[in-house]
Amino acid sequence: MDRYVEITFECLPLRSVGRLDTPMDASPEFLAKAERLKNALKTHGQYNTYYLHNARCVFHLTNTADVGMLDFRFEGTALTDAEDRRTARCDLEVELVRDTCPWLTEPIVTWFADTVRQAVRCEFDRYIEAGDLRQTMQRIERIEAESDAHGGFMGMGL
Repeated sequence: MDRYVEITFECLPLRSVGRLDTPMDASPEFLAKAERLKNALKTHGQYNTYYLHNARCVFHLTNTADVGMLDFRFEGTALTDAEDRRTARCDLEVELVRDTCPWLTEPIVTWFADTVRQAVRCEFDRYIEAGDLRQTMQRIERIEAESDAHGGFMGMGL
C-alpha cells in the first residue's frame, strides 16, 4: 500500500459522442447510464468535458489493510480549461459502497464524498499530464476516421 488514495476511472470525452439513441433491447442498466450521459451533455456540453465512469476512489486512513478503508464509487463529468490542460471542476455523483471504519458517522461520509471530488480533480490533472487524455482523443479520432472511410461501418468488412 504505497498510496493513501487509490483512484481509477474510465474516461469518455463527450465531444466523441455522436449518437445518443439506445437499442430497443438495451438492459435497464445500459438505459440508465445512457440517460446519465445525455444529462451530462445537456448540462455541460461537448467541449472540454469528460465523462468519468466505472470509477472508484478508495481512502486508506490507517496503516492496516483491514481497518480504516473507505471505498467510494463515482460517476460524472470532469470539466477542463479551454486548452484541456487543467481540470476546472468535477460534477460527480459519489456513493460510499464499502468501508472498514467502525467509527464512521454520516457527517464524515459527507465530508469524504466532497473530498472524493477534490481528489478526482487532482487525479484528472495527473491524467492530463501523463498524456492519457491526448492518447484517448487520438484513438477516438483514428476510429472515427476509419469509420468515415468505410461509410460509417466498422468491422466484418461491412
